[in-house]
Amino acid sequence: MLVNEVYYLLKPLLPRPLQLFLRRKYIQLKLNRYREVWPICESCKEPINGHHQWPEGKSFAFILTHDVDTARGQERCLHLADLEEKFGFRSSFNFVPERYEVSESLRITLTRRGFEIGVHGLKHDGKLYQSWKTFHQRAARINKYLQDWKAVGFRSPAMHHNLNWIQYLDIQYDSSTFDTDPFEPQPDGVETIFPFYVPYDFGPGGFVELPYTLPQDFTLFVLMQEDSISIWKRKLDWIARNGGMALLNTHPDYMNFGNARPGREEYPSRLYEEFLHYVKSRYAGQYWHVLPKELAEYCLHNIYSRLPVQHRAQTVAQR
Repeated sequence: MLVNEVYYLLKPLLPRPLQLFLRRKYIQLKLNRYREVWPICESCKEPINGHHQWPEGKSFAFILTHDVDTARGQERCLHLADLEEKFGFRSSFNFVPERYEVSESLRITLTRRGFEIGVHGLKHDGKLYQSWKTFHQRAARINKYLQDWKAVGFRSPAMHHNLNWIQYLDIQYDSSTFDTDPFEPQPDGVETIFPFYVPYDFGPGGFVELPYTLPQDFTLFVLMQEDSISIWKRKLDWIARNGGMALLNTHPDYMNFGNARPGREEYPSRLYEEFLHYVKSRYAGQYWHVLPKELAEYCLHNIYSRLPVQHRAQTVAQR
């Protein structure tokens, strides 16, 4: 974590082009070393909390989420919602409460259209887990936003995570982890393509952890500068064969919805559209598509409620 802390300390002083250059070089250095565990890690195909059977006899779960990192991303949310609705999909939009002014009317509109609202950290400054004191102070404000927005889901910025601390948020699920992603600032994956249960340390109950299992769009298209969805397709096919949860996290901030040439931190939205079309056509009738909160509720009531207490308690220790 020392490198991560130094990076976020220096980040405000580094021009954005230099930040992207350094991150691209960092990935290039690590890519060959981790080809055996990214984008597919064979050991991740085992569930933690026993056998998962998806409703309606579906082969795998398909979940769409978005982190809205900036005001620019917020302005593009309705374009993204329109695109998903065209294919019959719904998703969650996670907003940063204190980085930009979050539009109440946008949240209401998205909710009325069947989308979900979640909380994405507090300030997006890399300091949420800097110390217990910092986290504790910010958790109180995060919980207020969760209550005000009627949200039950949380994701940390930059995929930083501490599941033992996150349990102090008033959530039904968290999605701050991943099965395998050695290119993240905190690269410790949870090594499963299934949701799993995290019990509270301070009493009965717990929350569901929903790791993302498909590579993030920023990693693929901005840092790696991929120009096709071949990696998404390959990973999705593997998840489908193993009956897991295909959870994708994308960012409207980096999607270019117009005909103009994408900027240095953008990629054509047609790539995301192409992926949705692939899922819809290749796996018609095979996937269980719901909102993250609906998947978490299903798991809590139909899978984890039957687990012995001691089995549930092992989950955090295993991580």
